Amino acid sequence: MSVRNQPTRADNESTSMLGTSFDSEGQAVGAPRRRLWERRSNRVPWVSIFIVLFVLVLPALFADFITYHDPLRGNLADRLTPPFWMEDGTWTYPLGTDKQGRDVLTRLIYGARISLTVSSVTILIGAVVGSTLGLLAGFFGGWIDRFVSWLIDTFLSLPNVLLALVIVAAIGPSFVTIIAIIAITIWASFARQVRGETLSVRETEYVARAHVAGTPTWRILARHVLPNVANTLIVLATLQVGVVILEESSLSFIGAGIPRPNPSWGVMVADGRDQILISWWISFFPGLCILLVVLSLNLMGDWLRDFLDPKMRQRGRG
Repeated sequence: MSVRNQPTRADNESTSMLGTSFDSEGQAVGAPRRRLWERRSNRVPWVSIFIVLFVLVLPALFADFITYHDPLRGNLADRLTPPFWMEDGTWTYPLGTDKQGRDVLTRLIYGARISLTVSSVTILIGAVVGSTLGLLAGFFGGWIDRFVSWLIDTFLSLPNVLLALVIVAAIGPSFVTIIAIIAITIWASFARQVRGETLSVRETEYVARAHVAGTPTWRILARHVLPNVANTLIVLATLQVGVVILEESSLSFIGAGIPRPNPSWGVMVADGRDQILISWWISFFPGLCILLVVLSLNLMGDWLRDFLDPKMRQRGRG
């Protein structure tokens, strides 16, 4: 039996190193590290998803079944009750009560419904209006593009807080008012992003072939352009949910958003600011909910951007 044709250990090691690059110190930085990078970049943010589900989505959907307290009415005899782990705390009010004796946990749960409703409606309006204008501007160009670009720059330059104060002073605070205020400014972000994506897609070969084949414009937009910008819309919508929640809470905090006594998280923070040194839980827990939800949504948006972007996936495999 001849051993001349048998692969040696050195041959195996040299073969395993094919396609592997080295750094300045001679360390391999090839396939193993690329696979590790790919696993990390595609790692699902389970903690963020858990927070969004159990702090925002599920409480908003099942608020009527989770708690038995009234979010708008309280018992003055139980006002400023501390959380259950503190002295004089009780499990009847696990997170304590506010100045009117209302259960803080109940108001947090119903506040999640307000935040989810406001963000869902405004994101839907902004995505539909902004995507439509962005598609038209990027695909047709010319005076349509110039006009839509002027609108985008104009609305992006508007000071949201000042605009909200003017509108609220004119027509008064309400649920519809806060949705209109946020929707007026948020559509421009969708329009700008979709316009930029459409400018790139309209120059592709399959769009040119569709033009040559006589395909109607609406069909090209619906079948070729819109699907190629859908991933961008999903990522942007996820990121904008956190922006809307933060903006609604900020406007409610200064009295230009959801009117009292509705249990908005921003209203709850404002209600407890004059008791922050004595009854800290009134402002702390709604502020913590805002922080966790907005941060989790931003992390989810970043993960979705990397997961849905083909260039990022190819870079991870390359």
